[in-house]
This record gives sequence, C-alpha cells and structure tokens, in this order.
Amino acid sequence: MKCVLALDQGTTSSRTIVFDHAGKARAIAQKEFKQHFPQPGWVEHDPEDIWKTQQFTAKKAMHEAGIHSEDIQGIGITNQRETTVVWNRKTGVPIYNAIVWQDRRTAVLCQKLKDDGAESLFYEKTGLRLDPYFSGTKVKWILDTVDGARKQAERGELAFGTIDSWLAWKLTKGRLHITDVSNASRTLLFNIHTLQWDTELLNLLNIPESMMPEVKSSSEVYGQVDTHLCECGCPISGIAGDQQAALFGQACFEPGLAKNTYGTGCFLLMNTGTKPVVSKNNLLTTLAWQRNQKVNYALEGSVFIGGALVQWLRDELGIIKKASDVSRLAAEVSDTGGVYFVPAFAGLGAPHWDPYARGTIIGLTRGTGKTHIARAAQEAICFQSLEVLRAMEKDVGETMQTLRVDGGACADDLLMQIQADLLQATVERPKRIETTAFGAAALAGLAVGFWKDIADLQSQHEIDRTFEPSISRDEAASRFSQWTKAVERSKNWVS
Repeated sequence: MKCVLALDQGTTSSRTIVFDHAGKARAIAQKEFKQHFPQPGWVEHDPEDIWKTQQFTAKKAMHEAGIHSEDIQGIGITNQRETTVVWNRKTGVPIYNAIVWQDRRTAVLCQKLKDDGAESLFYEKTGLRLDPYFSGTKVKWILDTVDGARKQAERGELAFGTIDSWLAWKLTKGRLHITDVSNASRTLLFNIHTLQWDTELLNLLNIPESMMPEVKSSSEVYGQVDTHLCECGCPISGIAGDQQAALFGQACFEPGLAKNTYGTGCFLLMNTGTKPVVSKNNLLTTLAWQRNQKVNYALEGSVFIGGALVQWLRDELGIIKKASDVSRLAAEVSDTGGVYFVPAFAGLGAPHWDPYARGTIIGLTRGTGKTHIARAAQEAICFQSLEVLRAMEKDVGETMQTLRVDGGACADDLLMQIQADLLQATVERPKRIETTAFGAAALAGLAVGFWKDIADLQSQHEIDRTFEPSISRDEAASRFSQWTKAVERSKNWVS
C-alpha cells in the first residue's frame, strides 16, 4: 500500500496518521506529553518530549498500518504554531524549554512596544497584533534571559524555529533548518507582503537574522529523512501550521470558504484569495499556504481556550473522568441556569486581545450544579467562536451561511448543535474530521504526485452531518448579549 504520512504535532499530544490514496486514515497513533507551568500564565514543553513522542507515534502508526518506509511517498508536517524553540546549531540541544503559544510571559514587553508606537508597524508588515501569543517576543525573552544566549546568537551559534522547524531539523539530523510561509507568518518577524524575514522588525526585537530558518513554500520536496531514522529516506514534502493545514484539508480552496477547528483552542479561518485583507475588527491577516509559486491569504480569529476548557473540567475541577463525559453531563439540563463561563485562562484572543483577562464563571446561584457548569463550558466554546465569526463578517461585508467544522470536539453532536443555534447558521461536519493531518498529507502528496491536483482532493470531501439552528434568532441574540456582559467582567483582571 502506497501512502502519505502526516506528522500532526499538537499542543497536548503528538500524532501520526497514515493516509491512503482515497484519503482514508489507515492508522492513527497518538501520545500525550507533559505540560509545564513554571509560573501563572507560563506554559512550556520539553522539545525532546515533542520529538520522542512524534517518533513513537510514527513507528506505531506504520506498524499498525502494516507499511514499511519504502511505502511512504511523502511526509507532511503540521504543528502547533507560534510555539518557540531555540537550540544550539552544533549540538542540536535546546537552550530552554519550548515556550508555548498560550504563554503570556511577554505581555509587559508587548505593552511597552505598543506604548512606544510600534503596534501599527508590526500590524502593517505581519498582519498580526502585538500580543504574547506570537513567536517574536518569545525569542527575545529567551535571548534576554538565558545565560549567554545573546552572545551565542550574535556568533551565529543558535537556531530559532517553530515546531515544524524543530521536527524537520530532527528528522534530517540537522541538515534542514526550514519553515514554510504559513508558520513564518505567525512569528511577528515575517513580512507577509514581501515574503521575507523583515530586517526592521528583527532589529526592533534585537534578534539576529542568522537564527532564522529558510522560508519555503507549503508543498515541495524539502529533503529526505535521515536514513538512520527511515531506511529509504522518505521525502519531507509538505509543511503547514495546524490551522492553515485544516483550511486546506477542508477543501476551502476558494475565497470566502471558512472553517472552525475545535482543538485545544478554536481557530476560525477564511480563505481570502491571493491578496491580504486588512481587518478592521481585530482579526489577523495571515498566510494560508503557498503552492506552485501562488500564495493564498486568510483572515483568522484565534480563541485560546477551546478543548482545553474540557481538560480543565477533567483535570483541575474533577467533575468529569474523561473528556467525552462533558456532553453527557451538559445534556442533563436544557440550559445553563443563567451561568456564563469566560475561559480566559490565558487572556482573551480575538477580537479582544486582552492578555490581562482571566477566567470567570458568573451567574452562580444556590441551585447551580456541575451540569450547569458543564453546559456553560460548552456554550463558552461556541460563544467565543461566534464573536470571531461576527468580526469576520464585518471585515468581508457578508453574512456567513455555512461554517465547516473539524477537530476532535466537533464529533460532539450537542456542541455542534449549540454552535448552530448561537451562530444562526448551518454547521457542516465532514466525514473526515482529521482535516488538519489530512491537510498536511495533501500538501505533501501533491508535491510528489501522489495526488494529481486539488480536484483530486475535492472529490474526497464528503459531509457527515449538518446542524441547523433550533432556537429563534431573538433568543440567540439575547444569550449573546449576556455573554458579552460576562466577557467585560473578565477583562483587565491582572494588572
């Protein structure tokens, strides 16, 4: 069986999926890794844990699919974006833990840059807000904080990369130091108009350009996996950040098509075509992908806490034993009893961009129980996505009639029905909900001729179920109004 391997490196786990030519997942292997929280608002990963778990899942998935390295036509990498690794070029050893996209330690630095009037410069060049979410200020923090790091960087001894760069480096034993345009566009350091690292921004953050990876398209043969890891040296031929990969995997190839991924966070992206759309409603302008010298852009709204909220209910609050229990618990009541949950554990993302907001549960009464909190948590995931959608509609001047959904949580029928109710729009779930991994596989497969063209891929996009609104527009608007009041009470909590 000939196949494409997708390495799907996420925030809480590493996965590998084997896809055949029909786009069917022939094997899936997944392994969680440890989360590190050194201080409130800080989130770190051990880069070696990421590499080891990714290796483990690749071997396991290949074994379960009954394939060998010579059966792999190409490898696609998709990854948690913005998470930042800095390592020694000679030894390949990270000089500090990976600082995760959720991390808020550089909030003060971002505020100082805003106070100095730099926000418009960053936004005009990168399409991003000045927020701790992105990689640039994380790199600066590492260079400023780790003993001897800045001098090493100035001598050209250090390499920076998002997780795709780290995996490509490890897969090739240091021969490739690369990234693709989609990941580069999430760093605060990449000019999305010139498609180059921006010298002015690098200088502003005091980051040597020698640290930066070479920027490639999202679909091309970059190099071969080291033969010690894979006997026949499979080609690495596709790279995309997880949300851009999901947009591609959802067959959103035309401008105006949009998807929402329900993962650790929630990420709503709309394909805007070959020219960037400047948001006037606090969304991000980002690169979707580059293929055959053609660039596609997207508008994006990022919700920091989506599925991570369900993990919190399980691991910290202890009201459920497994993530799937939340839907059963929420279904025991018909509404939240007036409870609203704003999960601003890591601040608020789009469209608020408040790193000082914190989680809030409001509307509690003596009769509130865990069922109401579970349902409020599910509604919170949907309300946050609704906020982003409304901002996106204002930017493009159109009302969205259908939203394509993916990610693990979209398998939850109750969650999807709540989303359709609050959106007052059709929610469309595909049969293949592993769209992030498939997007990476598709980009890799196109580069090596495994799939002929995007028409080949569009024919494989099938719908599992659609969800239509079951409440009135007035009721949805009333509940959204209450939600916005709760959000305002969560803002600017930490000074």
